[in-house]
Amino acid sequence: MSNMTETPLTAPFAIADGPQRHGAFARLAVTAPVHRIVLPTGELAWLITGYDEVRQVLHDPRLIKSEAALANVGRDLLPPEVFAAMVHHMLNSNPPDHARLRRLVTAAFTRRRVEQLAPRIQQIADELIDAMATATQVDLIDAFACPLPITVICELLGVPAERRLEFHHWSSIVVTGMLAGPDVFVSASTAIAGYLRELIEAKRITPADDLLSALVAVRDGEDRLTEDELTSMAFLLLVAGHETTVNLIGNGVHALLTHPTQLALLRAQPDLLPAAVEELLRFGSPVQVATSRITAEPVEIGGVAIPAGEIVVPSLLSANLNPACTARPDVLDITRTDNPHLAFGHGIHHCLGAPLGRLEGRIALGTLLARFPRLRLAVPVQQLTWRPGTLMNGLTALPLALH
Repeated sequence: MSNMTETPLTAPFAIADGPQRHGAFARLAVTAPVHRIVLPTGELAWLITGYDEVRQVLHDPRLIKSEAALANVGRDLLPPEVFAAMVHHMLNSNPPDHARLRRLVTAAFTRRRVEQLAPRIQQIADELIDAMATATQVDLIDAFACPLPITVICELLGVPAERRLEFHHWSSIVVTGMLAGPDVFVSASTAIAGYLRELIEAKRITPADDLLSALVAVRDGEDRLTEDELTSMAFLLLVAGHETTVNLIGNGVHALLTHPTQLALLRAQPDLLPAAVEELLRFGSPVQVATSRITAEPVEIGGVAIPAGEIVVPSLLSANLNPACTARPDVLDITRTDNPHLAFGHGIHHCLGAPLGRLEGRIALGTLLARFPRLRLAVPVQQLTWRPGTLMNGLTALPLALH
């Protein structure tokens, strides 16, 4: 067991060039499994990039969720009431609170319940593509990749249609974190917390047949949720329920268009779509890193002794590009069968919405490729940029020629 003493590096969170970001995480993955880094907040942390080591971090009970690890979600910047309304959810909780909170929404995201949403998701996809069809060029993110999943999750929770794009604007800033700029971040966070409180109060007055009304009933009836837990649960479901799928669709289409042999194979064999979605999740992970943990006691990870009380950041993107994950990890191969990727995490915090994300990805990609057989990039690939941020890994825009 050894201690790492090298000068902390700056993690590739802010790199706007996608291939450069992808390559930086891949190099970290094969250089060493553990790296000392400086977060955008200036705090020191440990970035975990080895596949086996990331799996360890994601399920090791000695690495816990704690407010001490929440600097990037405004722990020291946001007004206390805004911070509390956003962070008291299951993703930031440890047992037994984690199980209590997760159990309240598990039934809505089972594979069987999610598959029942398929006709409505297909209808939304068809309507969006019909609206795109008369254009010669579109930004896929604004026209399709964003409105599809945000419509699905907002309908599931009961968010009025007229506020959905506004909510997405706020959530995009919040998940960018400190890299969005302190004033912009605080403004968006305050707006999103205020809106959720208004929405929850409206559900109290006029409940409907939606998930948010059901959570309000739990809060007010059985008192199993605090008010901050209720607003935080709504925040998590709405943000995580669409931001990741936006990136799955955008990154997935980008990967296929820049790997024409794989695109041609998928067009020729559409039955490969489920495997293609898994490979696209691995190759261009929608999330750069999982949420941070704190070491509750000294822990050895990848041969490095990490003391108690340290911030640990597991990199899903690096782990998925590590040779320990799969053979030839730098190659996009939609026929890949050995693909134990970590795009949805691992352990007790494994993404609850994984079945929904996979279904939306299959429907979105399948419908898009079927309707636009001559789909191609409308700008040189070098002009594409990725959003900065300490969590998400997605394009700012994806201009496409449709015909």
